[in-house]
Amino acid sequence: MIADPVPAAAHARTILAAHEHRRPIAPLTSWDPALDLPAAYRVAEAVRGLRAARGERVVGRKIGFTNTTLWDRYGVRAPIWGYVYDTTLRAHAVSAGPVALSAFVEPRIEPEIVFGLARTPEPGMDAAALIGCVAWAAAGFEIVQSLYPGWRFTAPDTVAAFGLHGLLVVGERVPIAADERSAWIGRLERFSVDLLRDGMRADRGGGRNVMGAGPLAALGHLVDVLANDPAAPPLAAHEIITTGTLTDALPLAPGEFWRARFDGLPLPDIDLALI
Repeated sequence: MIADPVPAAAHARTILAAHEHRRPIAPLTSWDPALDLPAAYRVAEAVRGLRAARGERVVGRKIGFTNTTLWDRYGVRAPIWGYVYDTTLRAHAVSAGPVALSAFVEPRIEPEIVFGLARTPEPGMDAAALIGCVAWAAAGFEIVQSLYPGWRFTAPDTVAAFGLHGLLVVGERVPIAADERSAWIGRLERFSVDLLRDGMRADRGGGRNVMGAGPLAALGHLVDVLANDPAAPPLAAHEIITTGTLTDALPLAPGEFWRARFDGLPLPDIDLALI
């Protein structure tokens, strides 16, 4: 006999309590087999409501599992998405200071490309139309976390738990001028990035790791997904969108110094110190 599904609000309270107390929990799907992806997004909306009630404001979205080279490891076959809040955003990496890892559960780091939207993208847009909706691009670090021990979960578990989002650190914003848009399309597919830990290369990645075609493809995927979900608000002008990791997601420890160094994109390096 299959147990009745757990209400989204109950799962949302469980997730927020685990995060606030830095307490790992068993994957939700291990005790609620009815939690599929649509149900998990309802949990995410319930979490958003609880966070809004205590004063947190949505400032953008994160797209996860866009790096197709990692799909087999995590048992996924499509990206997910979650919210970025004013409380989970550091908009100026240079002046932000070190990040305290005590705020996260099993944190890992992901170098990503971040977009700032100038206008609302529409479903079905090609790369030329999408880049026209982007005001600026920046290098970013997303600190992701797993409330589930050992990073063992299913896709619905991750959606319910903030899309694994912990903190987004955004580097220098580089405007995308109208006469540079065509060049940016090619750069965003072909660039490479070195992820350095304490001055030594820890991993290497690039644009094609994201959806096989670069960060713009991740943005287009999210626009199309939201268009088919009447419960999810569409993207809006001025939202900040982070498009998924370009390398493996690597574990973090206090005292480390991380840098992402880009080749083929006119973006300054981004640095992050940990305490």
